[in-house]
Amino acid sequence: MMRTRPLKVALLGCGVVGSEVARIMTTHADDLAARIGAPVELAGVAVRRPSRVREGIDPSLVTTDATALVKRGDIDVVVEVIGGIEPARTLITTAFEHGASVVSANKALLAQDGAALHAAAEEHDADLYYEAAVAGAIPLIRPLRESLAGDKVNRVLGIVNGTTNFILDKMDSTGAGYQEALDEATALGYAEADPTADVEAFDAAAKAAILAGIAFHTRVRLDDVYREGMTEVTAADFATAKEMGCTIKLLAICERAADGASVTARVHPAMIPLSHPLASVRGAYNAVFVESDASGQLMFYGPGAGGAPTASAVLGDLVAVCRNRLNGATGPGESAYAALPVSGMGEVVTRFHISLDVADKPGVLAQVATVFAEHGVSIDTVRQQGRQDGGGEASLVVVTHRASDAALNGTVEALRKLDTVRGVASIMRVEGE
Repeated sequence: MMRTRPLKVALLGCGVVGSEVARIMTTHADDLAARIGAPVELAGVAVRRPSRVREGIDPSLVTTDATALVKRGDIDVVVEVIGGIEPARTLITTAFEHGASVVSANKALLAQDGAALHAAAEEHDADLYYEAAVAGAIPLIRPLRESLAGDKVNRVLGIVNGTTNFILDKMDSTGAGYQEALDEATALGYAEADPTADVEAFDAAAKAAILAGIAFHTRVRLDDVYREGMTEVTAADFATAKEMGCTIKLLAICERAADGASVTARVHPAMIPLSHPLASVRGAYNAVFVESDASGQLMFYGPGAGGAPTASAVLGDLVAVCRNRLNGATGPGESAYAALPVSGMGEVVTRFHISLDVADKPGVLAQVATVFAEHGVSIDTVRQQGRQDGGGEASLVVVTHRASDAALNGTVEALRKLDTVRGVASIMRVEGE
C-alpha cells in the first residue's frame, strides 16, 4: 500500500545536473512514487542566482537561503549538487543535524572529508549516498559497497574522467597534438574554460580516493593519492605506443600490495595494451575494471559525465534513500575496518617506458644498460635509432620489466649524469598486463 504523505526533497544547486534532477523528479513522478512506495515532492531549490528562469520549476520553491532550507525540519532528503568544499560541507552536516539524509555528487568533498561526513550521518541515524560522485551514470559505488561486500577486491583500474579520455582518444585517432585536441574538446563542451581540474588529474584523483576507500575498507584521503596530469603527453608518445601495440590513457589505479598489507592509489597517464578492455574506451566515456578474488575481472562502462547521466545516478540514490526512510532504516555507511596503511608512490611496482636522447656513437647502449643494472632495474626491450637530421644524436627507447618507482627514479638520476645522455624525453608507465 502506498503512503499518501509525500517525502520532501531539498535540492541544493540547479545547474546542469540539478536542473536534470528536478526535471526527472517531475516527469517521472508517478514511476518514482511506485518504486519508492510514496510520492516524492520537491520542497525547495537553493540557488545563487534566483532571477534566472528555470523551466519546469515553480519559482516559489527557489531560494538563496540554503541554510534555512536544510534546517526546515520537514525535509526528508537533501540532494547536494553544488560541488566544492564550502558551503557544501556545512550544509550537509546541518542537514544531518536536522533529521535529513543526504544524496551528494560532490567528489572533492567526499575525497577530503568523507570520514567526517560518514560519522555525522551515523551520529544522526541518516544516510549518505554518493553514486554520482564517481563515473557519472555508471553503477560503481553500490556494486563495490554492496554487491562485492563478500568478496576481496584487489585492484580497481579505470578511466574516470571523460574530458581527458576525449583528448587522449583524439590524439590517438588523428595524430593531433595535446593543445589541438584540448581546443576541440573545449569547442564541443567536453572541457571547461579552465580545464585544470581535469587535465592535471585533480578530478580523477578525488574519484580514486573514494574508490580506494570503498574497495579496500580503508580511509583514503585525496592527499594519499599520487597525481600526475596529462599535459606533457605528446603525439610522439602515441606513435611510440602504437609501435608497442599500446595506446595511452589517464588511469586511476587503486591496488593492494602483493602481501595484502598496504594499499596504493594513483592517477597518471599510462600505456595500456590494445588487447586490454580499457584500450577500446573512446571519446568522453568512462570505464572501470575491477579485479577481485571470487568474481575475477569485472568491467563497468558508460557515460561518465553530463547532466542527464549524472542525474540518473542521483535519482537512483534518491530512490534508495527514500525507501530506507519509509522502512525506518539506513543503508551501508563507511566501512574502514581494515585500516590498511596507504603506501607512497615510491613503493609502487610497474613497467616503464623511457625515451632518451643520446649521443649517436658506439658504447652508449652499454653505458645505459650498466646504469639500469646497477640500480636493479631489468630491461625488457631496447631500441636505438639515429636521427634523420643527423646532428650526432639518436633516440634510445627502453622498456623495463617491473620495477619500483624508487628504483626507476634512481636510475633516471644516474642516466642524467652520463655525458652521452643528452636528455630524458619522456617516462611513462605501462599498465594493464
